Amino acid sequence: MYDVITIGEALLRLTPPNLQRIGQSNLLEVHVGGSESNTAIGLARLGLRVAWLSRLPDNDLGRLVEQTIRTHGVDTQHVIWTNEDRLGLYFVEEGKAPRYSRAIYDRQFSAMSRIQPSDISAGLFQRDNARLLHLTGITLSISDSAAQTAAKVVQLAKQAGWLVSFDTNYRQNLLGAEEAIRRFEPLMEQADIIFIPLKDAQRFYGNTMPPHEHLNALGQRFQTAVIVMTMGKAGALSREPDGSIYEQAAFEAVEVGRIGGGDAFSAGFLYGYLDSGDIPQALRWGAAAAAMKYSIPGDLPLFTHHEVLALVENESQDAAIRR
Repeated sequence: MYDVITIGEALLRLTPPNLQRIGQSNLLEVHVGGSESNTAIGLARLGLRVAWLSRLPDNDLGRLVEQTIRTHGVDTQHVIWTNEDRLGLYFVEEGKAPRYSRAIYDRQFSAMSRIQPSDISAGLFQRDNARLLHLTGITLSISDSAAQTAAKVVQLAKQAGWLVSFDTNYRQNLLGAEEAIRRFEPLMEQADIIFIPLKDAQRFYGNTMPPHEHLNALGQRFQTAVIVMTMGKAGALSREPDGSIYEQAAFEAVEVGRIGGGDAFSAGFLYGYLDSGDIPQALRWGAAAAAMKYSIPGDLPLFTHHEVLALVENESQDAAIRR
């Protein structure tokens, strides 16, 4: 039925236009965003069959989120609707050096934070219904019940024989580092693919080691997983369970919309991995998808398969208008 199923929270993002500060703007642009739904959209636009699980308020805001995600080819029929809770929001004030961008979250008591393990239908998690489950540490961070629900879906996915990918995607505004490690590691131990930014590895396990040493230390800790370490402009590394390490440089990109770049990388990597099983090829797809997302405002990876493939195959990307 599906190649990938994701579970997580989507939010409305409100941003002042033209790099204005929140305190000076009379307008806020509205975007839909959420790590797992961003990745789901990226995977769908690359050509995979994808479903997104979540819990949304049954009002105009919740319907806007669901419709936006569904418009890009993601199956949203398994969304749980509620009349009791609210949609999470976040505000982004975009900045350029030396002023950094910042986010303000307003997501407490959101619909997704109140999801329960009993909300999940075990009937969906059958052997032939999907190939891979993808989730992130954000779901484990927004509430105890969401963390318990994530643990249940991982258990069901493993019982069904699916692969599991887990992106740490740590948010310090949601959870302290020690508590994050306590929640994340039991799922990381079950994951077949672990995505971890270098900055997360440094927060969790110390910042004195070079990236390759961090990667090998993680490989010793999570011995059966493919580990993918993203390093921003420095590219990405991946380690197979047998200890083989691969490197991928970042593609050059003019940054327009950085938010969602990591989610786009995950989408590209998972597409390449499910398509070929080849780690270097998957890394290349991940780097190309992230670079393409940086050129797009908003949270969503609104690229096409052809555009990402052109980067993967080293086609020159210039600024000329294509007619």
